[in-house]
Amino acid sequence: MTGKPIKKIAIFGGTHGNELTGVFLVKHWLQDGAEIQRTGLEVKPFITNPRAVKKCMRYIDCDLNRVFDLENLGKKISEDLPYEVRRAQEINHLFGPKDSKGSYDIIFDLHNTTSNMGCTLILEDSKNDFLIQMFHYIKTSLAPLPCYIYLIEHPSLKYATTRSIAKYPVGIEVGPQPQGVLRADILDQMRKMIKHALDFIHHFNEGKEFPPCTTEAYKIMEKVDFPRNENGEISAIIHPNLQDQDWKPLHPGDPVFVTLDGKTIPLGGDCTVYPVFVNEAAYYEKKEAFAKTTKLTLSAKSIRSSFH
Repeated sequence: MTGKPIKKIAIFGGTHGNELTGVFLVKHWLQDGAEIQRTGLEVKPFITNPRAVKKCMRYIDCDLNRVFDLENLGKKISEDLPYEVRRAQEINHLFGPKDSKGSYDIIFDLHNTTSNMGCTLILEDSKNDFLIQMFHYIKTSLAPLPCYIYLIEHPSLKYATTRSIAKYPVGIEVGPQPQGVLRADILDQMRKMIKHALDFIHHFNEGKEFPPCTTEAYKIMEKVDFPRNENGEISAIIHPNLQDQDWKPLHPGDPVFVTLDGKTIPLGGDCTVYPVFVNEAAYYEKKEAFAKTTKLTLSAKSIRSSFH
């Protein structure tokens, strides 16, 4: 597969204003962007939700990372619109328009999770040879540090992300890190992920051929809510055996939740799953205790840039 060289890249930090690694790195690169520059590339660091960043909150009115559907982007501009919807329209104007030839080639959207997910790359399309090759390169470069690929391809659970404006959207998620906190180890990992990603793009643009590859990924199956009482309040919490066990196999009958009187609620069903976003702080409001994934192998054809 040959493709055009990549020209325009954006690195988004602060899509969620209390996920500080991306905020901190983007602010640093706005002051001194030497480490993210590559010959022939335009790399633009950008704070996506400045108001939420200022307040160190996830968002002001609604989740910026869920409103990039064509309906919201096409709404008439007015003061009544939620701040994040107006902001989404501005971002779409600057880096899009979404689904157009003029949109940015790649957007890296930097996130933190309170879950023990380590380095995670989020993929929206299992058929995208270019991104699978890039993710394979990043994983190989980071080894022996593990790096996981989370595939959010799903008929009903896929959502309209901030990065989805770009031709190649890349979500980068690193944890565990509490909201509103910076950790040097997490920052170092995210910085390396961006470095390897930009190196890959540079090699691609220089005409390097990447041979066919396969890589392991985890595809979302369903989201699991906490058990709740008749008032809708949480009645059981994540079991200690599941806490911090993101990406580890969870078998039917394994403990998942525990009530305050010590009753264990096991995993139902008949298949082994791989939990992610276990006990993520930001997902309590979304009624999600964790997501179940299934493990699969992605394959990509060889790629090289056609215009070297």
